[in-house]
Amino acid sequence: MSYEEYIAADMDTLVVVETYVQAKQSWWDDTATVYTQDEDGAYFLYNMECSEEDYELLEVGTKIKVTGYKSEWSGEVEIIDATFEIVDDGDTFVAEALDVTELLGTDELEDYQNQYVSFTGMTVEASEDADGNEAAFLYAWDGSGADGDDLYFNVSYNGETYTFTVESYLCDNTTDVYQAVTELEVGDVIDMEGFLYWYEGVNPHITSVTVSEAEVETESETDAE
Repeated sequence: MSYEEYIAADMDTLVVVETYVQAKQSWWDDTATVYTQDEDGAYFLYNMECSEEDYELLEVGTKIKVTGYKSEWSGEVEIIDATFEIVDDGDTFVAEALDVTELLGTDELEDYQNQYVSFTGMTVEASEDADGNEAAFLYAWDGSGADGDDLYFNVSYNGETYTFTVESYLCDNTTDVYQAVTELEVGDVIDMEGFLYWYEGVNPHITSVTVSEAEVETESETDAE
């Protein structure tokens, strides 16, 4: 089916789609969680049946045919109980990040759920843990975690604040993005890329963070003075 037909399908119904691997989140006990996309939209494949050998074959751009059930969990639309086969027809696709910054706070943003997207010119805001301590990021959603756990951090745009995540299964503590977030300071202006995941609202899984060049240049000028 096309992406349009997939979106129109009822929840808990069987769906069959052809899509392209964009990133692999995890493999465990012969199941894989994978971010995929085509020219029209994206599909999040949760705990898809997959051997460890086949998981290694799922390189970025690989075309696969997926059969599973459309489902929803806390707002995240995904395909579960799925199986797949690699479509070896020479066709590949790697998505470019779509800037959705201006769609934050609008209903339209959800139309791009699970796609590879970017956010630009966002300001890091203070996060508060269960003990009331403020920081630029938290280990785990409430600050109760440690190095290696998911990172949660708040960013704002046009007066509204959003929580973004570095999902540790997707980008662990050896990755550049994990390190970049642990070095953020409140007030930093940053650009980001990642997958437009949903959890009780927009909760992107971020794969790249850079402090904006304009801010870096301003800091350098201040240091020179």
